[in-house]
Amino acid sequence: ESVLLQRKTSIANDVYYVSGAGDTVIAALAVSLAQKKSLDEAAVFANAAAAVVIAKLGSAVATLSEINDFLMPRRVIKNAESKILADIDSLKETLINKKVVFTNGCFDILHAGHVSYLEKARKLGDVLIVGLNSDDSVRKLKGEERPINSQEDRALILASLACVSYVIIFNEETPLRLISQIMPDILVKGADYKNKEIVGSEHAKTVELIDILPSRSTTSIINRIRQ
Repeated sequence: ESVLLQRKTSIANDVYYVSGAGDTVIAALAVSLAQKKSLDEAAVFANAAAAVVIAKLGSAVATLSEINDFLMPRRVIKNAESKILADIDSLKETLINKKVVFTNGCFDILHAGHVSYLEKARKLGDVLIVGLNSDDSVRKLKGEERPINSQEDRALILASLACVSYVIIFNEETPLRLISQIMPDILVKGADYKNKEIVGSEHAKTVELIDILPSRSTTSIINRIRQ
């Protein structure tokens, strides 16, 4: 009979005292398995428990709250990664009977203006999909020195926001193709687009312009850093 061997990479940040780490792993594994957790989940929990213990001076214990606090950033990242999609196809059924809001942008250096804008957009519907310009797309629009952050980093940061439901990266200079596939109920742009042609508006039921916070922009941040 075959046995599945699982290896989990250590996630310890600080190491001060390793005595008792093995006992902690065994105890944490036992507790997790007794709660009907999978072997994989139990191994992650046990690894975290050991990491908490060896970061303390002398023989110590790891409380449940300490272990959960240790794992929280990793859970946030895992949840965020699940919100980053390669295309819209996997969402077709999920979006049925939902009021879908769409917006797009480069979101190179995320700032308070971006967050305020996205939170206002989300309040307009049930689902907020953000179309994110790829690195190549940003270079075409902003120049060779941009983006500052890679598309992977920008997508992960956006997806970490509670107001953002999904992030889809697109390579074109405009999100027209993506908007035509999604057919959103509401297409959102900043109020600075007033009296301007809004790409994809013909594929949305309505267009909403949202006021943006003044004096906040990625370009101004970059300029201040360079000064």
